[in-house]
Amino acid sequence: MTYQKLLTLSAVCAVLAGCATASKDVPTAYISPMQYQAYECSQLSAESTRLLQRVNQLGGRLDEAAANDKAIATAGGLLFWPALFALGGTKQQEAEYGRLKGEYDAVQQAAVQKKCEGIVPVKPAISSEIKN
Repeated sequence: MTYQKLLTLSAVCAVLAGCATASKDVPTAYISPMQYQAYECSQLSAESTRLLQRVNQLGGRLDEAAANDKAIATAGGLLFWPALFALGGTKQQEAEYGRLKGEYDAVQQAAVQKKCEGIVPVKPAISSEIKN
């Protein structure tokens, strides 16, 4: 392999490492259910619904960004390499997504501890990590 090909391959790999992460690949942050200890079952239900909506919304954005980055990387690698510098930029959203998934888990654990009727853990459409 020539030096130029090796350099090009290294640059492409470095840029692809900055791509957005799909929601299914974002790790869940641990959040203690103790912060929801004072909540009543109705409050836990409302919080669970709010978190689930936000997780699904943000997860959709992350999946869209990951798909866009993949398309840009393909087109950039084949046609126009400067486009590769437009990849990534969702690290804050990924961190928020992991935190929200952790909060959702904590609310569900608090609901189970309080034996709340009607609060059934619902798996978000985009993640199988929420329900443990």
